[in-house]
Amino acid sequence: MVREARENRSSFVKVKCPDCDNEQTIFSKASTTVKCVVCGKDLATPTGGKATLKAEVVSEFK
Repeated sequence: MVREARENRSSFVKVKCPDCDNEQTIFSKASTTVKCVVCGKDLATPTGGKATLKAEVVSEFK
C-alpha cells in the first residue's frame, strides 16, 4: 500500500511556452529552473517539492 502511494507522487508534464508556443516535456519536481529551449523563457521554478509551472500544461505522463 505504501509503495502505491509513492509511485504516483511525480510525473513528466508536457507544457506549452506562452511566448513561442513551443511544447516541451519537463519533470514535475524539477530541482532547477527550466527554460524554454527556443526562446529562453522560464517554464518552471523549483520550490523544494513540486515545481511552480509558469506555462500551460498540455498533457501529463504517468
